[in-house]
Amino acid sequence: MSYEGRLAALQSKLSGLDGLLVAFSGGVDSAVLLHAAVEVLGERAVGVIADSPSLPRAELKKARELALSMGARLRVVSTQELEQEAYRANEGDRCFHCKTALFEAMVRVGREEGIDHLAFGEIVEDRLDDRPGARAAKQWQVLAPLSAAGLGKEDVRRRARELGLDVWDKPASACLASRIPVGTRVTADLLAEVERAEAGLRELGLRELRVRHKGAQACLELGDEDWERGLGMKSQIEAWLASCGFERVEWARYVPGHLRAAKV
Repeated sequence: MSYEGRLAALQSKLSGLDGLLVAFSGGVDSAVLLHAAVEVLGERAVGVIADSPSLPRAELKKARELALSMGARLRVVSTQELEQEAYRANEGDRCFHCKTALFEAMVRVGREEGIDHLAFGEIVEDRLDDRPGARAAKQWQVLAPLSAAGLGKEDVRRRARELGLDVWDKPASACLASRIPVGTRVTADLLAEVERAEAGLRELGLRELRVRHKGAQACLELGDEDWERGLGMKSQIEAWLASCGFERVEWARYVPGHLRAAKV
């Protein structure tokens, strides 16, 4: 099926609904889905974003602005995953409990809005991995219109670019809790430390990065486009991370899907 055919399939799937709540993160996948839903369903399409300590304040602000620019209604809901022992324990299924908290909140919003259908921004590549969040989506009967229409990463970036959405080339960015190693309990303090560390590095002009929290050590992962620039600011970067409480810094290249270690 052609790119145009996949977009038509997406529109067809959405047109069969009387309303839709879209799990909206502010990333490119959910942005394209929400935009398409608004085009087809108008006011009966609503974005829902989870506000919790695992979401950086800057990302929440940008998501609000993006929804506004698309003419989409956005509901910000407070999720309480940190109150769940299974989530805090971080034993490998954290994402399942996080997404469960989000979908539970979306169901409540649906009752208020009179909308029964929920959707999230899964794309075809996501189906290649065993994702706890996808298992939660299946349990809650959450629709995946993008992947169902055969749309992949290149498709959604192309569509976002065509629509003039400024997130079309935004690097993938998992929640802050993904920076906490499996087996280390997730706390609001650890999430805040990671948020502060990454925010400072973005102020230096870096885009694709992760600060993995390993106690006194930070594992700094930089994407290929930021690698040389990061090395050029090595002293400045390590000084900033030291001010955030990290005594040592391990450097590694970040590549979506896997990690390529690099000695510096």
